[in-house]
Amino acid sequence: MLPRSGDVLHVTRAASVQFLRPIMFRVIRVLDWPTYDGWLWLDGYELNAAGDAVNRRSIFVQRQGLRQLRSAPQPQPRPHTVRQRRPVARTPVRVG
Repeated sequence: MLPRSGDVLHVTRAASVQFLRPIMFRVIRVLDWPTYDGWLWLDGYELNAAGDAVNRRSIFVQRQGLRQLRSAPQPQPRPHTVRQRRPVARTPVRVG
């Protein structure tokens, strides 16, 4: 699973030994930094129990150790709006 912007993840010791105390993490983006195979740099916000952002962080984790709590909402397609065109007033032009 590759996280996407807006996903809320449960990050535990399975993702990295630095997380003795698990955290909830809302992803801003997956950073395109060189890493070891199966590891990711994530940029995002640490969340409290109420789901509020309390700390912005960049974390280095194993992809297999991440557990997704909520996925980012899928964007709804916007209905196409057709506007009526105003008629153009055409008048004769004098040449010469």
